[in-house]
Formats: sequence, structure tokens, C-alpha cells
Amino acid sequence: MSKRTTKVAAALVLVVALALVLASVARPTDSNQAAPAATSAGAGEPAASVSVPPQGIGVDLSRRIPDDPLAKGAVDAPVVLIEYADFRCPFCGVFARESKPKLQPYIDAGTLRVEWRDFPLFGEESDLASMAGRAAGEQGRFWEFYEVTFANAPERGHLKVSKKKLIGFAKEAGVEDLKKFEADLTDAKLAEALQRDVEEGRQLGITGTPTFLVNDEPLVGAQPYALFEEKIERLGKK
Repeated sequence: MSKRTTKVAAALVLVVALALVLASVARPTDSNQAAPAATSAGAGEPAASVSVPPQGIGVDLSRRIPDDPLAKGAVDAPVVLIEYADFRCPFCGVFARESKPKLQPYIDAGTLRVEWRDFPLFGEESDLASMAGRAAGEQGRFWEFYEVTFANAPERGHLKVSKKKLIGFAKEAGVEDLKKFEADLTDAKLAEALQRDVEEGRQLGITGTPTFLVNDEPLVGAQPYALFEEKIERLGKK
């Protein structure tokens, strides 16, 4: 484990643990309130979402890699939102459909950068979907693939995927070379990069998706947009 992940792991483990404990006793919310928090590996349907402590964890895990296909926004943006997610997670879909589109003005203004981290939790289909996202990214269409995939995902339960369905998503997302896309589904370098994301998440103590870091401030679950907005507005002024 690297020095910076060692420093942050204990703090984030406590944050996630607190969130999951509180979620187990939280009452369900309606569609105008916070969406349910993400499930942990092997669990059933997610519980209701909860807020987590707002204090930062003291470590910047942003990568800020120029031309990173799994990131969008200025490399030098003052705020970086890191999302650890699974394409088959229903509450990652809630964020993708309801909150993420509202972040675009901050991205356009140069205030916000969004960085995706693969954290597949739900078996081989999740692993395949993660590889498909990276394969689309190889042709500059990751975020289009992201939008198509989550647009086709159910509100509850896990999206069913197959190679054929993912190729269809890729075509809809504008991936031009579908033969290359299919070949990249088993590309060793992409698989290694995916595994690095997984290991980073594990070292941080993440057990459920979506989990976010806004600069160094954590959020767990498909939280309402207002929480993201507050953090971006505040951190963007520092």
C-alpha cells in the first residue's frame, strides 16, 4: 500500500462504516429526497442513503492525467470529483442520470474535473461491463458509453449484460471500430488498469458503490445533487 493510501485508508474506512451502519436504520426516502445508498459486495438491495461526515481526509487522490479517456474537465480544475462505481450498480445509475448532468456547467467553466474509477462488485458481468467502458475509452467514447449504459439500466436491480449487449451499447455510443472494441474486451493492459482501480478502492476500505471523493471529502451513495453542489461551490473558491 502506498504512503498516501495508507494515510487515508483508516479515515475513509470509518466514514464508509458509519454510513453503512446509519443506512441500516435509515427510513426509505421518496423520489424528492436522497436516493438509497449503494450496496456492498454480495448484499441485496441497497439501504436508504445517509450523509457522511463533511470533513476532509487530508489526501488528494486525483490523477490529473492529460487526455485521460476516463476523465473529463480541465486538468488544473480546482475541484476533482472521483467516482468509484460499477456499471451494474443501480445507484450509480441514479447519480449518472440525475446528478451528473447537472455538473456539466462546472466542468465547462473549468471549476470541476470528474475522474472515473472502476470498482466492479457484482461478478463477472460487472467485470465485463468495466472492460467495455475502457474499450470504448480507447476510441474516445467512454462518457458516451457511460451515458448509454446507465440510460438502459433498471432503476432497481442490476443491469443484465452480455458481450452482444455491450457491443450494441458501444455502437449507440458512437464507437466506430466495433471489431477493435470487441478485441479490447480481453486486452491485458486494460485489465491491468482496471485492477489498479479496484486495488486502490480496496486499500481505501471502499465496500459499496457509488463512493465519491470531492477533492479529499467523501460522499457515500447516490446522494442528492445539493450535496455535490455545496462541496463544489465551497472548494472551488479556495
